[in-house]
Amino acid sequence: MAKPGYGKRTVPGQQPRTRDDFALLPTRERYIAGFVDHLPDGAEMSVKQLAKQLPLYGQQAIGTALKALSIAGHLRRVRCSVGAGDETRWVFRTFWSRTARDNEWWNTYLATENATQTAAPAQDTAPPPPWVPAEEPPPPAQPENPPTAEQDFAPTAVPQQRTPPQARDAEPAQPTQAPTAEPAPPIREAAPSPAYLTLARLGRNDHRLALSADDCTTLEPLATQWLDRGVTTDYLTNALTAGLPTQVDSPIGLIRRRLIDKLPPQLPTTTPNTPTPTRRLLVECTDCGRPGPPEALPDGLCRPCHQTHTTGSNTTSPDPTQITAVKTHMANLRTLLKPV
Repeated sequence: MAKPGYGKRTVPGQQPRTRDDFALLPTRERYIAGFVDHLPDGAEMSVKQLAKQLPLYGQQAIGTALKALSIAGHLRRVRCSVGAGDETRWVFRTFWSRTARDNEWWNTYLATENATQTAAPAQDTAPPPPWVPAEEPPPPAQPENPPTAEQDFAPTAVPQQRTPPQARDAEPAQPTQAPTAEPAPPIREAAPSPAYLTLARLGRNDHRLALSADDCTTLEPLATQWLDRGVTTDYLTNALTAGLPTQVDSPIGLIRRRLIDKLPPQLPTTTPNTPTPTRRLLVECTDCGRPGPPEALPDGLCRPCHQTHTTGSNTTSPDPTQITAVKTHMANLRTLLKPV
């Protein structure tokens, strides 16, 4: 058996096992397919391990047989990305189907598996650790004196105000004067804006740019435009204090002119590009092991291996003229290699 997460995976929707399974395959492929079909899920599917279990064939023969089974539609080798964040790793699995499937079926099934693998890390379905107590809803608060059944439906009576007992000869109490209303607390002024504070600090940084409170209020809208365009207060301060003349007769006029003339450009708000969802399942070429999406590996083979397999079965006899040219070339090479 392979480590958890690796090895054989049986696809659903297969026909029941019969004696005629894999009858159309050659003897070697039929033998290996019958052995793989009886392996449990999670069994190791590497060529080296299968060669240890099947002494009749070596690693090269088993690799060729697995390639033939992939072309016949019985298996696909894939790489699955498991985990999330920095703990992501790739595991190797072999999806097996006793019933032969075509490329369209495999592409649809592996696309579904890829969607499941992509959505799985976002779900947090892991059970809590055993030391975390189960959350229980707090019990409802019980009143100290639970009301009776009659009190539940009777309206609540407002208790009468009791006055202290007074002597009969005592004079009636004089009405007390209503307490004088306390003066309302003063309304706090709103905190000054960052633009206002930046303008107010100019005079403390450089006495040539001393502004009054009215000047700061007047210039505050212009300075706010700078901050609305994404600049910082330090950038605004440097832009207003850089390259000052020796004597400034009108600080408010100079700052107003600089706020208008040096207004930074409005940068367009760029919307972040939506990242393409990472493919968490890649099919591996059964012959060379090159990974790729399912639709790019028909029959479980990459394009070069598929072309080699296709053209290898349609080999034609060489041209006689080419054979003669090769023999002549080899004879010339032997003549040149003879000692003089």
